[in-house]
Amino acid sequence: MSGLDTTASFPTHGYEASERLSQANTHEDVTPNEIAVGVIIGRSSEYFDFFVFGIACVLVFPALLFPQLSKLDGTLISFAIFALAFVARPLGTSLSMAVQRRWGRATKLTLALFLLGVCTVGMAFLPSYRQAGMSAVVALILLRVGQGIALGGSWDGLPSLLAMSAPKNRRGWYSMIGQLGAPLGFVLAAGLFAYIYSRVDADEFLSWGWRYPFCVAFAINVVALFARLRLVVGQSYTELLEQRELEPMGVTRLMRDEGRNVVIGAFAALASFALFHLVTIFPLSWISLYAEQSVVEVLSVQIVGAFFAAGAIMLSGWLADRVGRRNTLGTMACLIGIFSFMAPWLLGSGTVGNNIFIIVGFILLGLSYGQAAGTVTANFPSRYRYTGAALSSDMAWLIGAAFAPLVALGVSSRFGLVALGAYLLSGALCTLAALGINRAIESRD
Repeated sequence: MSGLDTTASFPTHGYEASERLSQANTHEDVTPNEIAVGVIIGRSSEYFDFFVFGIACVLVFPALLFPQLSKLDGTLISFAIFALAFVARPLGTSLSMAVQRRWGRATKLTLALFLLGVCTVGMAFLPSYRQAGMSAVVALILLRVGQGIALGGSWDGLPSLLAMSAPKNRRGWYSMIGQLGAPLGFVLAAGLFAYIYSRVDADEFLSWGWRYPFCVAFAINVVALFARLRLVVGQSYTELLEQRELEPMGVTRLMRDEGRNVVIGAFAALASFALFHLVTIFPLSWISLYAEQSVVEVLSVQIVGAFFAAGAIMLSGWLADRVGRRNTLGTMACLIGIFSFMAPWLLGSGTVGNNIFIIVGFILLGLSYGQAAGTVTANFPSRYRYTGAALSSDMAWLIGAAFAPLVALGVSSRFGLVALGAYLLSGALCTLAALGINRAIESRD
């Protein structure tokens, strides 16, 4: 989930960087296409891990860890644990920047992805509440916090380098490439769960079937680690980052000097991040609790929606290069605001309405999330951009997405789906306000 690359918008000599990469003549040099592949592999593996956990919060953990509670209460507690990774993520960023300053980027990335893989595969061996009592719940909490720390440490700057190697008039297109990891990771996670869920009975699924996706996540992390390390240790990659002053610095100093820009960067993408889990994780929980659709049918519709989202992400790159990334993001926030008024009616109108909510939501997510990266990073002086990008991303996830499934399910089950619309509308308004403030700051400066 480090895919939010807020360093993409600062001025660069795109053609020159592209030429330096394309004319590589040593075994360590890399091309823009290789960077793009590394970005997509890395982001897809991270999103796969988190979507596997999110789906398990609906299908597995309520029955496995909270059998004494109602399914609603068990799901709400599972969503609270889900949010812990996003709370821990800024801590992971802070620790990893210190590791990188002392031992280098490759060491930091290896440690982060190793921790992520260990925590994820550790969940595959989690005992049930009936076997271990509260110890099982505590173990899940610790593993989830470990995932968050690892995700904070996995920022490698690859999307930034990809954006720097883009021609000036194609930065919107290059900025969206890292975001394609989100729909790809979701398709893999949802497809795997749907297949297993449809092939075994309920007892087998809760006994062993659900554990398989967590083991697969470990294998994917190993592949992603080697793909990213090949680029991170390359001489060309390192030299380009140094030329752009994209080096780590202390989070305390960053917040002291550039805290305002970190906050603006987080809120500028809030509409997209609020929508993120409201079309991926929340619908599965709401429909399984209050509608008649089967789990496999819901996951299948979401997989179709994810393919639409991938197409919409690519379309967002084309639009951004013609009308500007900030204009694109602002327009999508307005559309998400309009969608927030339709969402309660759609989710409350049966199977057809549920499917329309999912498909339209995924399309809007793709259009907005594709350009959620790099909209306001030009505000950062160059020496702050590497750490500022990572921390802005962390805060956007924390404020916009971390508690979205918990809040949406909690308020909707108590006050009705109109509360879901209000929550989504608030995210759209925050994005528009942040973009307006950012424009005013740029005009003043």
